[in-house]
Amino acid sequence: MVDLHQEFQNSSFFHQARIDRRSVDALTGIAAGLAADGKINQQEAEFLKNWIESHLIHLNDPVVNILYKRLADMLSDGVLDAEESVELLEMLHQFAGLPVGAQQPFVASTSLPLDNPAPALSCADRVFLFTGVMAYGPRKNCEALIVERGGLIGGSVSKKIHYLVVGSIGNDQWLHSSYGTKIKKAVELRDSGVPIAIISEDHWQKVLFG
Repeated sequence: MVDLHQEFQNSSFFHQARIDRRSVDALTGIAAGLAADGKINQQEAEFLKNWIESHLIHLNDPVVNILYKRLADMLSDGVLDAEESVELLEMLHQFAGLPVGAQQPFVASTSLPLDNPAPALSCADRVFLFTGVMAYGPRKNCEALIVERGGLIGGSVSKKIHYLVVGSIGNDQWLHSSYGTKIKKAVELRDSGVPIAIISEDHWQKVLFG
């Protein structure tokens, strides 16, 4: 007697990888569509969270997990505030700009124009700006660590910024990503003699936590 139930299970399993690939590709398209107008509202964020829960939450994929966790954190209080909206938009720009079919959508940022050697870092009275996706957690949590230590948070890349901290979850196409504009501006200022340092999140974390 043929075990139809088992055959159905086997068939579903056999096609699961292809189904998942289509879902991830669909997420890339959704991310691009949501970010196309340069802003993300709460309704869009809630839609994206619900879509991931319905289609991709079963995946053991670090990128999807990070995106989902950040979304859940942002919406945990029922409100997507302006700062969270900006951070989410940047994440979606990075996600949507990746090559379709890449096995690892996000990789460590290794080709960035970081200061070499990495500079000494102090927080008191220093102005920090964060860009990219931080492995430590939501950007507001990273900023809180600086403020607790007597530092300040900048609003945009300018001569007033002492440190631009680049999140360790980036991609090799940073020149074409949303956070790449901040990095390019910082490089221009640094090359012109402005004492602005471009540092990795890894260096930032080592100084803060040892």
